[in-house]
Amino acid sequence: MRKRVAAAIGSLILLASGCPSKPLKSGYTIGFLQLLDSPTNREVRRGFVKALEDYGLRNGINVRLDARDGLGDLSEVQRIAREFAGSADMIVAVSTPCLQAALIAAPKIPIVFTSVANPYLTRAGTSASRHLENVTGVASTGPIRQALAFIREVLPSAKRVGTLWTPSELNSEYYLELLRAAASDLGMEIVSVPVSNPNEVLLASQVLINKSVDAIYQISDNTVNASFEALGQAAEENSVPLFGGFLLSTRLGACAAMGWDFFDMGYKTGDLAVRVKNGESPARIPFQSMTNVKIHLNLKSAERQGIRFTPDVIQRAVEVESGTEKAAAPEKAPE
Repeated sequence: MRKRVAAAIGSLILLASGCPSKPLKSGYTIGFLQLLDSPTNREVRRGFVKALEDYGLRNGINVRLDARDGLGDLSEVQRIAREFAGSADMIVAVSTPCLQAALIAAPKIPIVFTSVANPYLTRAGTSASRHLENVTGVASTGPIRQALAFIREVLPSAKRVGTLWTPSELNSEYYLELLRAAASDLGMEIVSVPVSNPNEVLLASQVLINKSVDAIYQISDNTVNASFEALGQAAEENSVPLFGGFLLSTRLGACAAMGWDFFDMGYKTGDLAVRVKNGESPARIPFQSMTNVKIHLNLKSAERQGIRFTPDVIQRAVEVESGTEKAAAPEKAPE
């Protein structure tokens, strides 16, 4: 059985923090823009930095990585994007709101997006190969239908499934629409509660649980991901099964998660960024997608939430956390 644990992220995050080991007076500058700090964004950035390093690019030595965080404020994201339009040679936009801001602020410099649920909603293109000439990137459209079918497999009696969503995030609205469509096909009902910032997640979680949901499937969005532990706390205290839309959520209270490896996503993004830096036109690089759906489990959280996984489900997981130890397979090369 192949199991895997993601490596520690602290030291590599510092490499991308915009603090170079040696000062650069000039050089190729990559503006790395994220909406806010979250587990998924940290993994994307870690994978991105690793890709640059594997190509021999090191921050502050032969490339400048100017990493900025909008702190969840869309106006701040737009301000940073405008600043990057005048100071960076390339913008890496992490999330849908960041891509939207970059498209408006920088129509002439290369933009490489990542962790964007549906880039076509931002008018970045009409297909993977037909898109704006200065844009390419990695779409992260989550396996929503597969995840809901997985919940049905684990909890055959589940009818009402709850989720939080962020109305200000186009990607969150898109995922909610996909979730409702999949639920309709499976004879399930989706109960949703909106949030506007990470500080609202705990209260919104209680509101959601009070609506008598059989389980929670949390779609992945920037706002909720940043405060997922609050949702995990509410699920545990009320013994409600919590399924996450991103893999690392099993370390934050979810009993199970199905989705993409965001480190791999960041690595794939770094590969595209290097191609662009080396002179390849974004216009000639089709939008990329993630394809390797993975399952993570947390047996301790499952027990607290009244869930018991079958041996078959455990066998299919690439990471199983028991609460005291984690089983994992050797590291593989990012896809």
